[in-house]
Amino acid sequence: MTNKTPFLLALCIAAGLVLLACGGGADNTANTANTANAGNTNKAASNTAANTSTASTSGDKIGVPECDDYISKYEACVNSKVPESMRATVKASMETARKMWKDAAATPQGKAGLAQACKQALETAKTSMSSYGCSW
Repeated sequence: MTNKTPFLLALCIAAGLVLLACGGGADNTANTANTANAGNTNKAASNTAANTSTASTSGDKIGVPECDDYISKYEACVNSKVPESMRATVKASMETARKMWKDAAATPQGKAGLAQACKQALETAKTSMSSYGCSW
C-alpha cells in the first residue's frame, strides 16, 4: 500500500494541474472586456509574472528524470503560451506539485512511483495544453 501512495499522490497532483490549466479559459475572456480599465494592473501583473517565471524555472530538480523533464517542458509551455492572466495561478500550482514530488522522491519507492506518474502527467499535459499551442 505504501508503494502506491507516492504514485497516487503524484497522479492526483498532475490531474489537478491539468484541470487548473484547462479551467481558466473563462476568466481570460472576461478579462478581455475590461482591458481598457486594467492598463496599469496588467503591467504590474506582467512584472510579477516575469519574476515568478524566473523563480519557477530555476526551481530545484526533483531527482527523477521523468519529472524533471515534465516540469521543464510544462514550464516552457506555460511561460510562452499560457495567457498572462492565468500564468501566476498555473505556476503556483506547479511549484506546489514540485515541492510535493521532491518530498515523495526522498525514498526509493517514491522515486519509482513518481517516474511512472510523471510519464503519465506528460502524456496528459500534451492533450490538455494543446489548446495553447504547446509543442512537446
